[in-house]
Amino acid sequence: MAKSIAERPEAKSAQLVVITGLSGSGKGTVLKALEDLGYYAVDNLPIGLIPKFAELTKDSANARRAALVVDIREGSTLKQFPSMFKRLRRQVPATLLFLEAEDSTLVRRFSETRRPHPLGIGSTVAKSIQAEREQLAPIRAMADHIINTSKFNVHELRDAIEDTFRGDREKSNIRIDVTSFGYRHGVPADSDLVFDVRFLPNPNYIPEFKKLTGRHPSVARYIRSFPQTLEFMDRISELLVYLIPHYIREGKSYLTIAFGCTGGHHRSVMIASEIRKRLTRAGFTVKETHRDVKL
Repeated sequence: MAKSIAERPEAKSAQLVVITGLSGSGKGTVLKALEDLGYYAVDNLPIGLIPKFAELTKDSANARRAALVVDIREGSTLKQFPSMFKRLRRQVPATLLFLEAEDSTLVRRFSETRRPHPLGIGSTVAKSIQAEREQLAPIRAMADHIINTSKFNVHELRDAIEDTFRGDREKSNIRIDVTSFGYRHGVPADSDLVFDVRFLPNPNYIPEFKKLTGRHPSVARYIRSFPQTLEFMDRISELLVYLIPHYIREGKSYLTIAFGCTGGHHRSVMIASEIRKRLTRAGFTVKETHRDVKL
């Protein structure tokens, strides 16, 4: 018997995920969520090509895990799917995910999007939904997971899929770049979050520090000696550790955090380096760059 999303076993080892279910139930959202988790995503692959596609995933470094959608758009050949999938799962680790929703929810979604049901416009949406349920019943009966998306919004559905298919090593599935810069050279164009650290005392006015950077232990020690420096780093670190998981859940793949001072040599360099260390200790994978420092 298929398990609901609330009682399902973990599916993190699945090599191939086949997404199917009722039109309007959120298959596109699920496919996108899996793509963001590193799955090679294909929409509406013909049933006859699925076994070959699954075989190719074994040998491809770029598609070792794949997700694809099979649904009512397949037409009459959809009847071949149950027997094909039984053979397929003996060859590769495969998971069948079936999405559905209440009739009233599906009717409302079609009304809101003003899109016709795939079974055509010769009947009402309600009757098309019923006909689709009947055609998909044999596939639903063999599903590993059945998700009723009636009470999910897009973000909640993504969260449910990520919790099910995300491995531990992918919990921070986002590329984080912490960089320093100088305001006199302009703010980096790709910055997502920008913090101005020009409120800190400037080491540039101390002769022995002028030609050094914030990476030098003496300069870093000087900047760190001020209580506002420590408080700022504590507060910013706490804020980022709070924010980053929310960015991940929203599907953000890249996050650039920029710290700026006047020239981009001292204060911003020291702060960026320290924040990178703190985020790394918090379990995130972080790249550190210093735009205006010649290394």
